[in-house]
Amino acid sequence: MRALLVTSVGVTCAAALTLPLAAPALSSPAAHSASARPPSLSPESPGSGPPSARTEAAPDEANEANEAHETNKRAEANEGSALEVPEAAPPRTGATRAAALAGSTQSLPLEPLAAPSDRSMGPATAGQGLDRRTARPFSLVGVVWDDAEAELHGTVQVRTRATGGTSWSDWQDVETHNAEHAPDLGSAERESGAARGATAPLWVGDSDGVEVRVHPEAADPQHRSAAAPLPEGLRLELVDPGADPAPEPAPVGRNVTPAAFAGNPVPPTTTTAVPEVLTAESAATSAVNADLAPLGAALIPALTKAETVEEAAIVAAGAKPYIGPRPKIVTRKGWGADEKLRERNFAYTKSVKAAFVHHSATGNNYTCKQAPSVLRSIYRYHVKSSGWRDFGYNFAIDKCGNIYEGRAGGVSKAVLGAHTLGFNTNTMGVAVLGTYSSTNPPAAVVTAVSKLTAWKLGLFGANPKGKVTLVSGGSGKYSKGKKVKMNVISGHRDGFATECPGARLYKKLGKARTSSAKLQGR
Repeated sequence: MRALLVTSVGVTCAAALTLPLAAPALSSPAAHSASARPPSLSPESPGSGPPSARTEAAPDEANEANEAHETNKRAEANEGSALEVPEAAPPRTGATRAAALAGSTQSLPLEPLAAPSDRSMGPATAGQGLDRRTARPFSLVGVVWDDAEAELHGTVQVRTRATGGTSWSDWQDVETHNAEHAPDLGSAERESGAARGATAPLWVGDSDGVEVRVHPEAADPQHRSAAAPLPEGLRLELVDPGADPAPEPAPVGRNVTPAAFAGNPVPPTTTTAVPEVLTAESAATSAVNADLAPLGAALIPALTKAETVEEAAIVAAGAKPYIGPRPKIVTRKGWGADEKLRERNFAYTKSVKAAFVHHSATGNNYTCKQAPSVLRSIYRYHVKSSGWRDFGYNFAIDKCGNIYEGRAGGVSKAVLGAHTLGFNTNTMGVAVLGTYSSTNPPAAVVTAVSKLTAWKLGLFGANPKGKVTLVSGGSGKYSKGKKVKMNVISGHRDGFATECPGARLYKKLGKARTSSAKLQGR
């Protein structure tokens, strides 16, 4: 079923009339070291923006392009000189961090690596990569390539240097991903021409130095298989999430309970302070949640079961009485999503029949305080680097059990995601931030999955302990049009041949189903 695209122009204009215009864009961060090789930031290159904004570079990227041009001229002047490993970049100050408020992406083309000493492996196994180099500060890395249909059969490893430091990390593996988290084949998002192949993103923390190596699978003489060629157009993406959003202002006027807003799309501004500035895009994103929280709110508050049942009669008319209490959800405004990055319209399907649980494969080396930065990095990687319309998952959960709004369109609505290739229609994707192949997810994670699914699936009458038949849009594991019976709460691996959501998290889904159903009153 094709997704229904819904424009947000009407609500955007209405919201814009009541709110001040956004402040002018801040300047770009300070230039990287002259010894660093410049990133590619042309509008035609990967990392140049979402489908709706390909022809016009964002202000920070225009400055980066000029900066890259100047660095290119310096590099040409020194052409032929030996490559020297650069010294550590100076620490980032509060001023330079503020200048990078909206975040940025550096896109570096990979180069051929020296062939290995074992010539029997063949020249194709030499791989591609980049030697150690200094870059502008970044916190997340990934590798992308030109063809979204191509797969990377091999290994990707990176090591980084913390900003202001001199020592380098050990080599870290990057999950090659290979298209299982993506828009469905034949969808407008997939066929836009902007989508690219991509590894999973890896969170590395605040860094200013990087080295990467990509090696294809080696030839197997025993089975007479040749080395797998690497996809064309390999590039390293270095993502800076930008600064955290400003704290919410203190409420003014009388206190108002969330239930008071249930039938009022825009609560009275005399009761709750509206955040400092909302752009038209931010106002539109917030307005689709306006029956759950005030316009511009950073948080959708939790409700009791009784309040949730009463609200559900308005939000999803005809919903079954089996529904769990609405959990607290951090909105896109709360984690600092730059709404100008995504495609302007929202995309919906008819229902939410199932939930697919994922892990983000970004590693576990983050604190829960850093979770908003991780989300902003993944969001930028999905849109600017992978060429998707928006953040891929409908929701995210950090290792402390905090729940976050993902793809824009309204947390109570059937928003079309890009999380489970072949099964994005009429489902929701929930990504647990981290990697859970050999690490057990905290109990708070399983609890959060249970709470979120009990509420959201309840809005659409779905039983968390039940089964559902979904029609595949073509996933590699299931051919297009094949009817597949699955658990209402499934792991990503149930719809695609992948390790996601990791063996340890996958084992906890049975407990999540039972707890979710109990919260619904089943």
